[in-house]
Amino acid sequence: MREILIVGGGYAGFYTAWGLEKKLRRGEARVTVVDPRPYMTYQPFLPEVVAGSIEARHAAVSLRRHLHRTRLIAGTVTDIRNAEHTVTVRPADGPDHQLTYDILVVTAGAVTRTLPIPGVGEEAFGLKHVEEAVAIRDRLLTSFDRAAALPHGPERRKLLTVTFVGGGFSGVEGFGELLSLATALVGRYPELGADELQFHLIEARGRILPEVGDRPGEWVVRTLEKRGARVHLNTQLVSAEHGHVVLSSGEEFETGLLVWSAGNASNPVVRNHTDLPVDERGLLTVRADLRVGTETAPVENVWAAGDDASVPDLAVHRPGAHTVPNAQHAVRQGKRLAKNILATLRGRDTRDYVHHSLGVVATLGLGRGIFQYRRLVIKGFPAWLMHRGYHVLAVPTWERKVRVLAVWATAVLYGRDIVSLASVQQPREAFVSHGNPRRGEKSVDATEAKRAGVKRAA
Repeated sequence: MREILIVGGGYAGFYTAWGLEKKLRRGEARVTVVDPRPYMTYQPFLPEVVAGSIEARHAAVSLRRHLHRTRLIAGTVTDIRNAEHTVTVRPADGPDHQLTYDILVVTAGAVTRTLPIPGVGEEAFGLKHVEEAVAIRDRLLTSFDRAAALPHGPERRKLLTVTFVGGGFSGVEGFGELLSLATALVGRYPELGADELQFHLIEARGRILPEVGDRPGEWVVRTLEKRGARVHLNTQLVSAEHGHVVLSSGEEFETGLLVWSAGNASNPVVRNHTDLPVDERGLLTVRADLRVGTETAPVENVWAAGDDASVPDLAVHRPGAHTVPNAQHAVRQGKRLAKNILATLRGRDTRDYVHHSLGVVATLGLGRGIFQYRRLVIKGFPAWLMHRGYHVLAVPTWERKVRVLAVWATAVLYGRDIVSLASVQQPREAFVSHGNPRRGEKSVDATEAKRAGVKRAA
């Protein structure tokens, strides 16, 4: 039995394993997926998790629930040595160990691109995983509670200030959804006014949403500004120490929430810890059929797809063009990858990956969106409906589709859920501070219990 090892359980890795499970014959090959998380994150839903429009768990697809015949290993691949056909795995517990393979699939995905800006490492949240989206939402809700108890002043103003760095799709969608949530929250806090909210979007380039045209991008900026936001174009973040934001334009302000969404970088294991061929961006060199290598020098039995692979884009008919790193490509590359691996196992020819874009669609907050397909541009509520419709169809498995639709239907009747669960990030705090007194001390509960016992005895 041949060993197929998949590094990464994201879009491309999940769909590769899922496709292989459905088509592999008994005893033909064994599939193993290595990933530190037990689920695939459906990242297009993260902005709606931020806004509370989707339950956090519904944006995650359990690997064990849907990959029934795949061996799943919880760990991080730290090194790939194709010359020895081995990868090094670092589990959450225990020592590193090696796995061997006959066929390797690298779908490790990209990581958040960070810059050495003072304060970012200590203050900022990313927006790439479910945990980060939940933390951003809880931070905003907690800030509202704290601000409502404070008088007007610098501390209250800081709590009600939100800053996003990065004007790509994830940044703009997260920014728009959080702005929508904050605007709706003001109505539930009579102590606060809408004019106290300060939302800043910082983008180093002269435009946001590079995937859409110039005019639609300008429309998005105008729409956000009409809703009270500030969009800083051609501006860089210089410092964010202790929440004090300094911009390259010279402007300075305090922020209570800082979100970093300024692009992706290649996965460190692909960029620095492999003997496979990579390009100048640190991405794996991949042929059109998703085999690692070049047309003249393919690497036998090694495949790659997704954000850490430089896949030729045959749909644009432009020499040197590569597919953009988004979910639309990663899902379809995973499906093609499974078919090509099966073809090689059975002595058939592989097929090149070709996908013509279906257009781009983005949510800008509840009831607001934008869609573009070539010259066709749709704005506002219809585009928002298209966004929800497309992604509920695209999220894998009917089980997840039904759960998401149920939450949306409930929100129509009762609105968003605005409960903050920030305390779950320190689940033992109440137990330690109240129920477990230091030696020589008595807890309040223990003292009360003793008094009650004396009264009963009397």
